[in-house]
Amino acid sequence: MLSRTFDHGVLVVRVHEDPGAGPRGAFTAQIRDLVHACEPAPIVVVVDVAAATPGVVGALMAAYGECGDLDVLTSVVTHSAVARRLFEAAVVRDGSRLVVHSRIDVAVATAYAVTA
Repeated sequence: MLSRTFDHGVLVVRVHEDPGAGPRGAFTAQIRDLVHACEPAPIVVVVDVAAATPGVVGALMAAYGECGDLDVLTSVVTHSAVARRLFEAAVVRDGSRLVVHSRIDVAVATAYAVTA
């Protein structure tokens, strides 16, 4: 379901598929725990096409909202136009939004440049 690597000091988490309705709470917790474990490193979450569902978007937004107090730069990459629109429309309780990219290299380079 998830894989992770570091690229230029940026944690890159790839979501391969939708975990389904039941495990989404555990999925949200896993993302949150990765952010906590790697802070202050920025994080880029890559959502593969098979994982680009409203449920995954909601779970990632929940994790992002729970980690907002950490001030960790977080962005998302997906090729799915529908998922990009869902992410761009989603706002967490503090009014912030995730930065959404369509290319991994751009997301990682931006995260690296902003935090370097």
